Amino acid sequence: MNTPRMKVLILGGAGFIGRHAALALQARGHTVILGSRDPDRCGRRLPVELFLAERREAHLDWLTAPSSWNALLRGVDCVVNAAGILRERGFETYERVHYRAPRALAEACARKSIRLIHLSALGLTDLSRSGFLRSKLAGERAIMASRADWSIVRPSLLDGEGGFGARWLRRVARWPLHFVPADAAGRIAALEVRDLGEAIAALCEKSGADGWREVELGGGARRTMAGHLAALRCEQGLRPAPVVPVPGLLVRLASQLCDLAHFSPLSYGLWELMRRDNAPKLNVLPALIRRAPAPVGMEVPAPGPSLVDRIRFAARELLQ
Repeated sequence: MNTPRMKVLILGGAGFIGRHAALALQARGHTVILGSRDPDRCGRRLPVELFLAERREAHLDWLTAPSSWNALLRGVDCVVNAAGILRERGFETYERVHYRAPRALAEACARKSIRLIHLSALGLTDLSRSGFLRSKLAGERAIMASRADWSIVRPSLLDGEGGFGARWLRRVARWPLHFVPADAAGRIAALEVRDLGEAIAALCEKSGADGWREVELGGGARRTMAGHLAALRCEQGLRPAPVVPVPGLLVRLASQLCDLAHFSPLSYGLWELMRRDNAPKLNVLPALIRRAPAPVGMEVPAPGPSLVDRIRFAARELLQ
């Protein structure tokens, strides 16, 4: 049975996740509308396949009432909310972008019978101190309380071309020393962003009421942050780098300084997430994309016997 073609609005459509979701939806025959804070300038970040797609201006910090969404949702069958902020700036606050706007969007979608796919994050708990993580959790709960046909997608750490955090991690993986928080014991199921795009496109065609409400997605390997960096380094043909554990208190201070300076993907929220598992409890990615996850990085080969061990082994063989 063929799925009817839809018109899908992608908030954050020029971003890392939004671009890949748009490409996957186009490949399935759907029409995409790219929601962006600056539609005129976002073209430089778009692949050629999306350059002719319709663009609509979307400032989530302004869209905090259901009625404010009317123009953006005109003629739309489904919305993918892949918009978010890593750090606050002016009126773009965590509360407005991650909580109040999604709450209003969910109510607007419910009134217009529009399906809603909301991108969130793994590892959200009431114990989180980060304003970023608390706002993401509040946004989830507001959507769950709505009458919309919603699905909440919680991906693990993302890898792929064009990602801000992914680009930084691959750069760090090339360093001769890997400075890793001593308390970063959580395991990560790093996910290729193209797989996430395919999964989002598949979810647009389903109903949340049919068992697709809370969707956790991850890659095929679970590694610590040190293991993830080692796998990225191995993929680049480099020998393993020594790991230097950094005291958690020092990392926390550095993360807060990075937040103040708006520098690098290291943030207080990321530091909190690294201390616990960031992998799906039940990974439904293969069921959505109908194949195994694409590998991220390369498994580090087990070290062979040292020169001393080989000499000892040869000596025992000679004496037998």
